[in-house]
Amino acid sequence: MSKSNRLRILIDDFSIIPAETTNDKLSNIISSGSKEFAKLKESALKAAGLVSQEVQEDDVAAIIYTSGTTGSSKGVMLTHRNLVFNTQDTLKIQKLDEHDKLISVLPLPHTYECTIGFLLPFSCGAAVFYLDKPPTARVLLPAMNKIHPTMILTVPLIIEKIFKTKIQPTFTQSPFLHGIYKMPLFRRILHRVAGKKLYHSFGGKLHFFGIGGALLASDVERFLRDAKFPYAVGYGLTETSPLIAGCSPEVTKFRSTGTVLPGLEVKIADSKKNIGEILVKGASVMKGYYRDQQRTDEVFTKDGWFRTGDLGILKKDRYLFIKGRLKNIIVGPSGENIYPEEIEAIIVENEYALEAVVYSQENRIVARIHLNYELLDEHYRTTKTDDAQMEKIITDLLEEIRQEANLRLSQFSRINKVIEQIEPFEKTPTKKIKRYLYTN
Repeated sequence: MSKSNRLRILIDDFSIIPAETTNDKLSNIISSGSKEFAKLKESALKAAGLVSQEVQEDDVAAIIYTSGTTGSSKGVMLTHRNLVFNTQDTLKIQKLDEHDKLISVLPLPHTYECTIGFLLPFSCGAAVFYLDKPPTARVLLPAMNKIHPTMILTVPLIIEKIFKTKIQPTFTQSPFLHGIYKMPLFRRILHRVAGKKLYHSFGGKLHFFGIGGALLASDVERFLRDAKFPYAVGYGLTETSPLIAGCSPEVTKFRSTGTVLPGLEVKIADSKKNIGEILVKGASVMKGYYRDQQRTDEVFTKDGWFRTGDLGILKKDRYLFIKGRLKNIIVGPSGENIYPEEIEAIIVENEYALEAVVYSQENRIVARIHLNYELLDEHYRTTKTDDAQMEKIITDLLEEIRQEANLRLSQFSRINKVIEQIEPFEKTPTKKIKRYLYTN
């Protein structure tokens, strides 16, 4: 690199040092104190055509584009106030300090990982470890055994896949185990044993295993609770910097996303049977969408409440329960509200169903299901099942899953048709299924 292209930065405050400044002059300025250096900094800004000014709380700190699960990304403008407030408010429900260690497994450009996984530990002096490879099991497990993290932030897909492919199959590997696993008492014992092994595979030091970004499958949460695993579910959006509700592992409630953050206001709009759209107001709510005033106006009520687009129930002690996305609701034949996410959660409780997307097609409820092919191969390929037999097994299995789910569903929300999704569903960087690719 030529001398004319060299860029020097003062590590104290990351200021750019003018190129013409000699080393001797720089040493004299630094030794003479901050006042002289401020003059140098001002001259550098003028030379670059920039204006020196103090950053204000309500200045935009970041423009973060949403993941686009509906096919349309929006540039969310978050201010310094938004991010700092959410960081400080989160500390009121989950403590951490300089002794904590985190492993980052989610994309840093997203608010979940940025605020909770970076700004929060940074503000407390905790350590964050970043992997130099994608966080597959082969990379992640050795890293956790080396680092012994105390906190990890994940999305449901990660723990659901671990449970479906590594843990649940051990409970069905023999007719005897399969039989006793159906009994609540023995199920809890088996979950407790498996949970201890999982805890030690994560380094044995965890006190917080955070799950957010989507609804967690109920059977997986039941396993975590039975196993006394230190999990906690949170809820938020990019537009709210992100956390709206969460809690520490000691006070979780089954199927709840925790309590509303102390500094936020939350209410349920136009609630029917206490279910309605979640509205939020507070210092962590975004400034607006970048260069999109129309959509900004659409997501705020006239009196300043932010419309999350999510349906929920607010219960005692401000515990929040999420029912699904407003846009995903299916209206039944007699005007009943059908929540696809609830049907999907029931479907994936079957050991052979990894993921599902439920939608309406010609006034019929359709479930598109991605199966656990590893488990199918393990159970059937070893008996030299040919392709024609395997196709018949899969057809029968899909029908079995449909009938099994329908036994637990109201008549108006029962599944009429199942479709095999051979390839995994396409997902956003935060592992949420791009529903619009399969439901339109």
